[in-house]
Amino acid sequence: MRRTLRARICLSVLLTLPAVGLGTGTAHAAPDPVPSPAPGVTPSPGQYALDSTLERTLGDRSAGSYLDSETGELVVTVTDQSAADEVRASGARAELVERSTAQLEAAMNVLETKAKITGTSWGIDPSTNQVAIEADRSVSALSMARLTRVAATLGDAVRIARVPGVFTKEVAGGDAIYGGGVRCSAAFNAAKGTVSYFVTAGHCTNLGATWSATSGGAAIGTREGTSFPANDYGIVRYTGTDQPAGNVNLYNGGYQDIASAADAIVGQAVRKSGSTTHVTAGTVTAVNVTVNYGDGPVYGMVRTTACSAGGDSGGAHFAGSVALGIHSGSAGCTGTNGSAIHQPVSEALAAYGVTVY
Repeated sequence: MRRTLRARICLSVLLTLPAVGLGTGTAHAAPDPVPSPAPGVTPSPGQYALDSTLERTLGDRSAGSYLDSETGELVVTVTDQSAADEVRASGARAELVERSTAQLEAAMNVLETKAKITGTSWGIDPSTNQVAIEADRSVSALSMARLTRVAATLGDAVRIARVPGVFTKEVAGGDAIYGGGVRCSAAFNAAKGTVSYFVTAGHCTNLGATWSATSGGAAIGTREGTSFPANDYGIVRYTGTDQPAGNVNLYNGGYQDIASAADAIVGQAVRKSGSTTHVTAGTVTAVNVTVNYGDGPVYGMVRTTACSAGGDSGGAHFAGSVALGIHSGSAGCTGTNGSAIHQPVSEALAAYGVTVY
């Protein structure tokens, strides 16, 4: 159940596309420096693969994994010595913890049943073996008291933090794709055989079946799938026969090639590319996040500290050449500390049987 909250929807076209594809309206903007990743670890291909393998083989004998910020090691939390031995044999570091994934998910189920309040979110932080709850400023004192009462019944399995912004939906932005009377963004190009697609946010593809690179312009693609709420992804098939480039706009005149996709790991560095805040950097802080939007919850999201703002939704979350997620929303940004949330792109790719390139 790697899944999330009322998002701040920000929209941008992030990919280099042919003349008949998505627009390149930011091409003449003043270059911005690309920031180095904020404190966080960049996983190796082997660590992504090992994380995925151990998640499958250990099952409920683990409560997730994270990257040690000082050593860069993959740390896998386990609930028994046998599982710890398996982890060490695989080359990762084992950490014995009190609560399993099932116990943490049980705590989230209590929150889902008794404290599903618009403006709240919760997800698993393996580094503390807790469910990390956030409440934005729209949560009233009465609702906050309710949330606190429910959390108290769960003891130290949960922690609560206030975030200063408000999780809101904003269908607006620059460098855009147009459909259903709104502007949205493409995240990553993908393919199935010789057919080309782009994936984007589901709250966007819910609104329109045909998408253009300019308002009122010729169609460049047609919706083939959409999922929101519960998930936040959709897919659009290109109408042309050329294969668009598979890269992400770095907003400094350069582009990052995308070669593969993976699930984000807590503690890793991540970048977000969007038309409003351009390229920002942060660290992954929680997985399996539930976000309670006013129009329904979204599950299995990833929480980060990257900055974002209105106009960034639908953008790309990535680490080097690895695609990680589709930007869903945030509660804004204070200084360089943000709360950008993404839909894991691997889930969207699997749902539609496509791959990034």
